[in-house]
Amino acid sequence: MNETGVGIGDIGIYVPSLQMNVNSLIEFRGRTQPQLNHLMTKAAKKTGQISFRFPSPWEDTATLAANAASEILERLSAGQQERIRYVLVGTETAVDFAKPVASYVHGMLKKAGYSLGSALSTYDTKHACAGGTFALLSTASNLRCSGANQERGLVISSDIARYEAPSTAEFTQGGGSAALIVEKNPRLMEINLGTQGVFSSDVDDFFRPLDSVTARVKGRYSMDCYQSALKAAFEDYCNRAEQSPSQCIDTVDYIALHVPFPAMPEIALRRLLNDSCEKNKTEIEHFMRRSGFIDAMYLCKFFGNLYTASLYIYLAALLHQEYHRIGDKIIGRRVLIASYGSGNTMIVFSGHICENAPKTISRWDIERWRGGSRNAGFNEYLAWLSNPTGADALQNRFEAPDSKKGLFYLKGLSESGYRIYDRG
Repeated sequence: MNETGVGIGDIGIYVPSLQMNVNSLIEFRGRTQPQLNHLMTKAAKKTGQISFRFPSPWEDTATLAANAASEILERLSAGQQERIRYVLVGTETAVDFAKPVASYVHGMLKKAGYSLGSALSTYDTKHACAGGTFALLSTASNLRCSGANQERGLVISSDIARYEAPSTAEFTQGGGSAALIVEKNPRLMEINLGTQGVFSSDVDDFFRPLDSVTARVKGRYSMDCYQSALKAAFEDYCNRAEQSPSQCIDTVDYIALHVPFPAMPEIALRRLLNDSCEKNKTEIEHFMRRSGFIDAMYLCKFFGNLYTASLYIYLAALLHQEYHRIGDKIIGRRVLIASYGSGNTMIVFSGHICENAPKTISRWDIERWRGGSRNAGFNEYLAWLSNPTGADALQNRFEAPDSKKGLFYLKGLSESGYRIYDRG
């Protein structure tokens, strides 16, 4: 019996408008702590980051997710929205210890008039930056078992990346969300659920204690963990596919990796091609060029580290880039996806680009994703870093003048601390 394919039908993106330029941050820090100038300049060059986005006072993980979701729901009819059976959020920056972000998002979307029913499942998935991938694969697997071809899932990767400041890790902060429609007979990319490579190990390269809003990271060690996890999961994938690593890489057209900052996946991929696939320098450079791997960083290098959303921001940028480069020839191209989560895990799987992908991609407003930013002042940035937790302090920030037109936002907190959301 031929099974119906399952995969990604559409992608929507939302990032906050506030933008911090890396060079501006170095200049700001240098005024009060000139001893950091050299270290921060060196770190900026190594990361390849140009700027990053951070949320306004009225934005949190849930509002970022709802705003990304609304973009793709607008491209579905009311009847199609009613067939959504799963609303899942992958995140490592949840807003509540008990209630999932997915539940808040479901409530916001219904209140805003989208035709989501109540006969659906909502929950969050977490494993650092791989949480969104677990949500995607879980939803795709559930839909594959369903007898109803029109059922869909809404999977959202949403996060706010924060680090101790001042530090060189400030460049790898960011915030934003990527929403995916998961469906049978997908319009964009069909996923091969039958062959996955996996790796997990309990390490302390990256973690965030329950009483902290900032992550703890061991930079060099975390990069080593990323690279070793990619190698192990990729080789596991090749074993399951009954191919050598060299054969496997020669049969894919594109590779999408998690992007904490642009230099990290590039270093990891070059090492993988050399160590596992036994490619020489000329062959590696050829692969980098033909796959458009580095050029597709054009959103990530301006948005910053979006944790769970980074991989899918990169995937959207890659597909958009390649569609505008080769047009309908993108149909049938194979994509290898490797999703990393610190602490740590790696999942490698593949997909192929579907017949209706050109039509879907052509509807993406890439300039709106890339534009709409406003260079933030240092005081705005410091206000975000201060992270007030008291209800009164937060309320003052909610009421600060800002443009919320058409956007979901955090309106305030009840006396008991319950989060209240609305749409401008």
